[in-house]
Amino acid sequence: MDHFNYQNGHLCAEDVRLSRIAAEVGTPVYVYSTATLTRHFGLFQQALEWTPHLVCYAVKANSNLAILKLMGDLGAGMDVVSGGEYARAKAAGVPGERIVFSGVGKTIAEMRMALEGGIRQFNVESEAELQALSQLADSMGAVAPIAIRVNPDVDAKTHEKIATGKSENKFGIPIAKAREVYAEAARLPGLQVVGVDMHIGSQLTDLDPYRQAYAKMADLVRALRGDGHTITRLDMGGGLGIPYRRDNNAPPLPIEYGQVIRDAVGDLGCEIEIEPGRNIVGNAGILLASVIYLKEGEGRDFLILDAAMNDLLRPAMYGAHHDIVPVNEPTLGAEVSAMDVVGPVCETGDTFQKGTQLPAMMAGDLVAFRSAGAYGAAMASEYNTRPLVPEVLVSGDQFAVIRARPSIEEILARDTIPEWL
Repeated sequence: MDHFNYQNGHLCAEDVRLSRIAAEVGTPVYVYSTATLTRHFGLFQQALEWTPHLVCYAVKANSNLAILKLMGDLGAGMDVVSGGEYARAKAAGVPGERIVFSGVGKTIAEMRMALEGGIRQFNVESEAELQALSQLADSMGAVAPIAIRVNPDVDAKTHEKIATGKSENKFGIPIAKAREVYAEAARLPGLQVVGVDMHIGSQLTDLDPYRQAYAKMADLVRALRGDGHTITRLDMGGGLGIPYRRDNNAPPLPIEYGQVIRDAVGDLGCEIEIEPGRNIVGNAGILLASVIYLKEGEGRDFLILDAAMNDLLRPAMYGAHHDIVPVNEPTLGAEVSAMDVVGPVCETGDTFQKGTQLPAMMAGDLVAFRSAGAYGAAMASEYNTRPLVPEVLVSGDQFAVIRARPSIEEILARDTIPEWL
């Protein structure tokens, strides 16, 4: 469910017409719904109400400070994967004791930042990282709380570029070595083992991979406790998918996901952490774009937009689909025709959809890419020196720009020409 619906023939974000945002902010522009964000976070809270828990929003999905503050004010923790994301979470007012630091390549500087600023736990992903964190924490006279990320070798049945739980993926420690690595962690100074971490992939639309992975996690926890480790916290990861196509079967609901967790590890008496990102923010955002030209080609027509692959990379990177809809509601029975929807960037890959059925469009008309709130603005760039796409947050009948579009002059001012040129 989202809060982007037609009202009196106009597509709206909550109670604000998208055409009004386009007129005042320009296009392309990301638009987010506060009501949708709030509702989706609440569904995860409800799914885990049976146990002590912390819903840690995955900052990488959408890292705008306004989104992070909204999540933090609702009680969310934060799952961060870089020093920059840690700084964003702190700047949004989230305390260190609600921040979990994940990622395979944490630097010494990033570890130091988190130890100095406060951290709930580090999700350690390698023996080399374990040793580096131990040395740093010990030298600072600090104790680093840790969970070790275990790779269960479970196929998440998702896109190969967002699968993280198979043996060939770079993430985590092989489950066969887990007891050995936990034993090493217990011996090292400056570390406190608090839990186990597992994350198997993103955009999962089937709960069975979770069942397989969490069964392995439960067995591991029992073995670790038998080895003398105190395991009080389980980080179950995230990855629950969203419906990118409105005509597809809906993915599992958070309440169903929560029941899978309860069935697998509910008897272990651990505090549960989860790291949803896409499922909270994905359907809470759209990318609003304008038509530049309708171009007739050899056997196909091209709808050329002012949005491009640098604004929304997912289709070019993953072959991902986003429903594209006109902002002015088509009349019942309006004729449609097949169009290739493309952007202006000088790459053949700057193609959003091929042969999509749309009503007659002309220059200046507006379209919306649905379900674009996750990994849209966060992955955007200024390729072709196209200004970074701005972001807008809507609440009821009001909206605010939460990241402005830079001017060309501001972009150029970031570069420095050496005196010797």
